[in-house]
Amino acid sequence: MQAWFNAYKHMKIKTKLTFLITFIIALTFAFTTIVQQYAFYLYEEQLYEKSSQVLNLSSSAIETELNRLEQISYNMITDIQFQNLLLSIKNSETDYDRLILRQLVLDRLFYFAGPESSIISMQLFDSRGTEHDAGNLITFSPIKKARMMQLAREREGDTSWIFPDEEDNALILTREIRSFRNTNFDLQYLGTIVARINMNEVVRKMALDSAEGNLMIVAGSELVFPSNAMFDPTEIIHSTSQSTGYFTKTLDDKSQFVSYNQSSKTGWTYINITEYNKIFKHILFIRELVIAVFAFIFVLVVFLGIRFSRSLTKPIEDLMARMKMAEKGNFAEANLHLPEQQSMAMNEIGLLHRTFRIMVERINSLITESYANRLLLKETEFKALQAQINPHFLYNTLESINWLARVNKQTQISHMVESLGFLLSHSIELKEPILPLSEELEIIKSYVTIQKYRFEERLIFQLDVPDRYLNRRVPKLSLQPLLENAIQYALEPGIGACTISIRARETNEGFFLTVEDNGPGMAANTLEQLRKGGLKTNGKGIGLLNIDERIKIAFGESCGLRIDSKIGHGTKITLMLPGETEELNHVQSAASG
Repeated sequence: MQAWFNAYKHMKIKTKLTFLITFIIALTFAFTTIVQQYAFYLYEEQLYEKSSQVLNLSSSAIETELNRLEQISYNMITDIQFQNLLLSIKNSETDYDRLILRQLVLDRLFYFAGPESSIISMQLFDSRGTEHDAGNLITFSPIKKARMMQLAREREGDTSWIFPDEEDNALILTREIRSFRNTNFDLQYLGTIVARINMNEVVRKMALDSAEGNLMIVAGSELVFPSNAMFDPTEIIHSTSQSTGYFTKTLDDKSQFVSYNQSSKTGWTYINITEYNKIFKHILFIRELVIAVFAFIFVLVVFLGIRFSRSLTKPIEDLMARMKMAEKGNFAEANLHLPEQQSMAMNEIGLLHRTFRIMVERINSLITESYANRLLLKETEFKALQAQINPHFLYNTLESINWLARVNKQTQISHMVESLGFLLSHSIELKEPILPLSEELEIIKSYVTIQKYRFEERLIFQLDVPDRYLNRRVPKLSLQPLLENAIQYALEPGIGACTISIRARETNEGFFLTVEDNGPGMAANTLEQLRKGGLKTNGKGIGLLNIDERIKIAFGESCGLRIDSKIGHGTKITLMLPGETEELNHVQSAASG
């Protein structure tokens, strides 16, 4: 594959154009074939998905409504007032008392069944066999009445459903009422309720209205909904071998897509029938899509032709633009994003790029070498300037002061002089710009010793650096200037005590050294200017930007300083250094350099 690619890359332009046109024609033909196959597949899938969605949602809603009506019947038989009325009828002795009680029972029946538009009628057969009616009633045949009473008795208070039949097209809910209010808790028989449910109303309220499908509900071999069917539902029942699925069938000389789902609660089968012609618009959409795609391919061919011609001229234009950059002296930008020699075609344009790359790299090398020589010259001048100060004179003078203080038993002066001498020796020393954390902490301790004599108990210094971090490498004089800033801006302006702490911690992100004080803090705008380097401080020592730049030079751009402060909550400055493994890599790189 790589060999073919390389062969194509070095072909003549005429040959490449021939291959390109052949590829576009083949791609168009392949796409046409795939789209046709996909159109038929999508046609079947959309039919099933839509009808299945309508069916599942409709059957779920109808089941939910039937469960709600079942809950109403449960609320009725457990109603305390209803229980008391039926128990009073059972124990009443006179017809007059039973007449009054029956009127109250009717009121409770209307209370439960009246607001429900789905309930056609509600009937109650009490323990004495008397019937109490509410709603649009029908007279049950003795056989059906006996069947209802028998089913309710077998269910022992649970719901019993009687499917619609020739005698009554309503769905019937029946259940016994047992007493649980007496002290013996003997569950005396108090009566049987019979609720007739209008399935047309339930379906009208709960089923989804789909313009592309017809909903049917079948109980056994009997049609539950709608009342008049366009075809015999037994044809569909006999075609279903599973509880859910779909198939195609010709009904009334029309091809129909039939999906079905059998309810696990009632045993009914919910059926959705969709005509193919009603969903044919999806095929038209696919055809329009194919036309649009062909138009897109045509535009794509034109675009590719233009792009192909530009591919010949653009490398030359890019090369000319980079030459103009080099002419202005911007060699780094001119050499940026130049193609590698391995990725260039070995034609005239590739040779031009290769020659220009070599030229820019050589010029860049000369500039880098010149810049390095200038840096070396500056460093030499700086060392010569430092050499003008004789450190031995300073050390000898401080040693004389220290000796005089010891002779006069001025221990405080002696300690301050020793600390100052230590600071001077490490500040002037040029041997190592990066030193172990332990040595940097020695500088900190000497500086704190001097400041302790100055501020006494007002300066509270805390050092929390575990011994395992003492060998970590840090830039020289990176912590002492931060401590000096904390004293200058947090301790000096006030009259009370100030706590300054230095802590070290290590996470997966790196090694962190934090200098924190509980001073007055900084306003948000002041902090923002300080982070951007736009704020000039009153200090005369090493600035924060200097420390930040030295850290970045030593360890990379991901390291540096992070400043956090808030008025009344002090200031926290964190040195973000690389982790132990990354630090070792930096140290080894610096040593090899």
